[in-house]
Amino acid sequence: MDKLKEECGIFGVYDPGGNVANIVFHALVALQHRGQESCGIAVNRDKEVYCYKGMGLVTDVFNDKKILDNLEGTMAVGHVRYSSEGTQSPENAQPLVLHYIKGNLAIAHNGGIRNTAELKKEYERTGAIYQTTSDTEIVAYTIARQRIDSPSIQEAVSKSMNILKGAYSLVIMSPQKLIAARDMWGFRPLCIGKKGDAYMFASESCALDGVGADYIRELEPGEIVVIEKGKMTTMKEHVGKAPTSFCIFEHIYFSRPDSVFNGRTVYESRKLAGAILAQDHPVDADVVIGVPDSGVPAAVGYAKKSGMEYADGFIKSRYIGRTFIQPEKADREWAVRMKLNPLRSNVAGKRVVVVDDSLVRGTTFAYIVKMLRDAGAVEVHVRIASPPFLWPCYYGTDVTSGKQLIAHSRTIEEIKKLIAADSLGYLGLERLKDLVPSEMGGFCDACFSGSFPV
Repeated sequence: MDKLKEECGIFGVYDPGGNVANIVFHALVALQHRGQESCGIAVNRDKEVYCYKGMGLVTDVFNDKKILDNLEGTMAVGHVRYSSEGTQSPENAQPLVLHYIKGNLAIAHNGGIRNTAELKKEYERTGAIYQTTSDTEIVAYTIARQRIDSPSIQEAVSKSMNILKGAYSLVIMSPQKLIAARDMWGFRPLCIGKKGDAYMFASESCALDGVGADYIRELEPGEIVVIEKGKMTTMKEHVGKAPTSFCIFEHIYFSRPDSVFNGRTVYESRKLAGAILAQDHPVDADVVIGVPDSGVPAAVGYAKKSGMEYADGFIKSRYIGRTFIQPEKADREWAVRMKLNPLRSNVAGKRVVVVDDSLVRGTTFAYIVKMLRDAGAVEVHVRIASPPFLWPCYYGTDVTSGKQLIAHSRTIEEIKKLIAADSLGYLGLERLKDLVPSEMGGFCDACFSGSFPV
């Protein structure tokens, strides 16, 4: 409950060898951190789409080899989901498959469309009937409607990009083509990979690593990439139409540490954030620890810069998922205890600096501080490797109201008292630019600054 819920993870593959379902399965396992609610795979076999999806983790939904064996084809798209838009239900699981006048369309989407309500009403007036509560269906309807008067599916996607406002990275499968597209602002990540004759699209490079593919490059914001009959072409008419606004939370928390954006691993960015924290918020203490797993790289950076010892402060249970934490206070505290257990020998009798990547709702951090004190820590100094989270996010996360945020109406001193820390230090807003390579261009920090690109 303390963390921002992940976006979704998307993957697409064209492979003339036909083993696409197994490739997507392993890629989705690598992207599981981006969504644990539901998952699915859709394949193209002789211009017909066959789809299998369900609620739960990838290994739970695809728990029988026969399921993957039955998904034969040369193209496929896959998805892991967390519901930032729409309710948790099997109907909202992706990929979304449509059958319309031009054939079949399968789509997987990562992001959040801001003019969904407006478009939904417009389409309803012309007879649209909705099967889901997800904004991905609006994306699919928009593309299908534009396809009727377009010479190709990629042209329909291009026209749709003038209509859809907000964040969207897409992998789309038509009867003959595999298409990837990224919104003009570039909110959400999407990259290209290759293995032999196979082309792949993935939310993160770690998925390409997971299937043994080579990372080629990232899609440019506004770019459309088309794979047809083993050849790749690009459309760039929307590139440069909007300022680059890559989500800074990909570097702070969402992405896996081994993923690469513009030549820098996420791990390097997080470690750098910790070093900056040590420089800007030093404290006289004995040991630095990180909250597993995402707070650990920043803690390593803090310890190295400060010259203090780094040690494991918590042992994390690997068998309790992120969705395990319940909303009720008693259940939440019990769940934290089940998930994290202080390593008493590393904190007892010591002044401890505990580093985490972010402090969003603050609903469990007070209990983390309490656990450290109960384990014998004489002081607990909290360092957060991001600025105060002050504003809701409208581009695909689950924080849609400022009232949910611990920093929204409180000072840092008030937050410090609320979580019972001896001191509290956040990464400065002006420091975010140091976390990303200059080649990336601009980034979206609206959740910290209130400056919304769209």
